[in-house]
Amino acid sequence: MTSLAKSFKNHREAARSRRAIVRALENATTPGAREDLIVAWQRSEDLRKA
Repeated sequence: MTSLAKSFKNHREAARSRRAIVRALENATTPGAREDLIVAWQRSEDLRKA
């Protein structure tokens, strides 16, 4: 797979993940559940940067 193809694939996967997080946040039934999702998302972003 070329570098450009890998870049497109990574971008699509990141966009798919962001959409899934947004959907989960919108469907969270309680503020606590929403907060847990936000914390988990932030932790996963921190791990990617490391």
